[in-house]
Amino acid sequence: MKRRNRSAILGQLLEPVARCLNIEAARELVHLKASAKVQARVDELARKCNEGEMTPAARLEYERYVTAGTLIAILQAEARWLFAKNPSLGDSSH
Repeated sequence: MKRRNRSAILGQLLEPVARCLNIEAARELVHLKASAKVQARVDELARKCNEGEMTPAARLEYERYVTAGTLIAILQAEARWLFAKNPSLGDSSH
């Protein structure tokens, strides 16, 4: 399945979740980042993918990270949209 189609499907599935976001959860979500350890692993897998050095297990792991990242990005976009349509709520940083 193409990434764009997968993202659209995830977006549709996550819409009810996004509607449940309260302001505090949206603030936390907007600032959510992967840990340094996770980011280093994703970077390593991306390098291996680009260099054609992926094992089937590594490819599956990388795909899972990409899917999780897409899911989080969709929820973050919904949280940002919440602040954009309600500027008075403000996206104050921690």
